[in-house]
Amino acid sequence: MLESLVTIPIVFVQGLLSGLVAGGHPVDTFLADADIPAELLEESGSRVTYAQFLALYKSLTDRLDDELLGFLSRPLKRGSYALMLRSAISADTLDEGMRRYASTFRLLQDDLALEIARDGELAGFTLRFVNPTIERRTGLHEHVLRTIWRTLAWLVAGKIKVARFDFAFAMPPYVDSYSKVFPAQLRFQQPCSGFWFNASLLTKPIRRGETDLRDYMANVQADILVPQRDVHVVSARLRDYLLRTKPEWPGLAVAAQALHMSSSTLQRRLATEGKTFQGIKDDLRRDIAIMQLNTTDVSLSDLANELGFGEDTAFQRAFRNWTGSSPGLYRRGAN
Repeated sequence: MLESLVTIPIVFVQGLLSGLVAGGHPVDTFLADADIPAELLEESGSRVTYAQFLALYKSLTDRLDDELLGFLSRPLKRGSYALMLRSAISADTLDEGMRRYASTFRLLQDDLALEIARDGELAGFTLRFVNPTIERRTGLHEHVLRTIWRTLAWLVAGKIKVARFDFAFAMPPYVDSYSKVFPAQLRFQQPCSGFWFNASLLTKPIRRGETDLRDYMANVQADILVPQRDVHVVSARLRDYLLRTKPEWPGLAVAAQALHMSSSTLQRRLATEGKTFQGIKDDLRRDIAIMQLNTTDVSLSDLANELGFGEDTAFQRAFRNWTGSSPGLYRRGAN
């Protein structure tokens, strides 16, 4: 049962690799470690499994001995993140913890400073770049903001609801992929990158100790990288329902009844989330297909039947529409 099913857009793979690419370094070894075909980097619609994405992150960190993946002028050596968290968990409040985290980061490298800011009723954690060459690497902005946001939520043992994310670069062509990674208002071409939340959260107590830190560091990449999902939104509930009921793939009316609403209500509520019934169904079928091709030896005809296609040629056409590539490129061991 693919209950934890998730795939990652290739743009975020490119983002993880962009520090190396900017420095003119080859990436083939890291892709091979993660079993990601290099050809996928050339297809804007391609995706990788979460396991591949995590493997790539670990490969970059381990081979480079750098927890910021080659983005900075000198590596942030392994153990630096744990050191920053250890300085933060000794604080009493989130405000103090953020300041200690930022101060420790400043001691470890010179290209980038983390700064706490206020904007009316909002507090923010913003990025100030000292090195203008480093500042142009948008993947670094994305990675650092995501890491810090998830870090603050962990420190207070709860959620940090973000009011908005600011980015000091133009809106990228892949902005539609931001919704699961940065679930808040997005503003581009801002004076600096950062994220903002209700300033009242600054007084929340730090609720972590040394044992919590050891447990967290054992699986920290997963916490940072995996897209966070609100299980209460209608689109997530619909996706879970379709996953549970495959390979029947019920239609709109049956699914709406299962979710205790009318078809029109379901369509309206999905629309408010920027989703459609068919879009959610196709995204799920795409993710199942990618996962199955990467982890099993299932035949294309059997996979087509599982996904509700009458013949494998119809499935292959749909897969190419979803990803820009043929299923064969994703087949386990194809690379």
